[in-house]
Amino acid sequence: MGRTGNIFWLAAGLVAVLVWPGVAVAASTVTGTATFAGKAPALRPLAMDAEPVCMKIHSGKPVPNEMLVLGTGNTMGNIMVWVSKGLPAGKTWPAPKTPVVLDQKGCLYVPHVMGIMVGQTYRILNSDGILHNIHTLPTINRAFNRAMPATVKETTTAFDKPEAIFHTKCDVHPWMSAYVGVFTHPFFSVTSTDGKFTIPGLDAGTYEITAWHERLGTQTGTVTVSGSDSKTQDFKFAVPAK
Repeated sequence: MGRTGNIFWLAAGLVAVLVWPGVAVAASTVTGTATFAGKAPALRPLAMDAEPVCMKIHSGKPVPNEMLVLGTGNTMGNIMVWVSKGLPAGKTWPAPKTPVVLDQKGCLYVPHVMGIMVGQTYRILNSDGILHNIHTLPTINRAFNRAMPATVKETTTAFDKPEAIFHTKCDVHPWMSAYVGVFTHPFFSVTSTDGKFTIPGLDAGTYEITAWHERLGTQTGTVTVSGSDSKTQDFKFAVPAK
């Protein structure tokens, strides 16, 4: 190969080094499905009778309770899943610049369960055009409590400390409920009604994976990944026996 070719390949190598420092060329993914075991309890619909505007939004039809959201085959939505142990000590991950969005829509908090990183912007919308309120109830972070009348379409806040999942409520509409988990890392996921979660980008190692439900508590599993494979960790929840 001539001198020109050598220079070309040297330059390409330098570009690769500049583009990829500290970025894993290959990483592992943990996937799984959360399901509910046994017969699902019959939950009362959300009682929105106190707010005629909310009833009108839903055309007077019953609004399903968000406490237990099931899909085909009893798959479970609103399950928060995250890496709870095993991440490299001292390693840090920057918070995304893209905000996490909570909407007050249909007199509900959407989504019902969400994760956010420390320092990431928490963007709160009021799409209903009526008086709402956002009241977070953390035990480590500072609580946030702000009324959002019809004229206030958006507000923002952030959380500066990691914290296990805590409750958020509306002081105007008591059926409005949501849950937030604050993490120092991006390795978390929330299931939709298909019960599935995906946590990508993991280096080789052994990790504890935790799954949480607002009434049925937490479960944990352990997976070991090579840094370039995919492993499965399923979770099954049930109502505790009396």
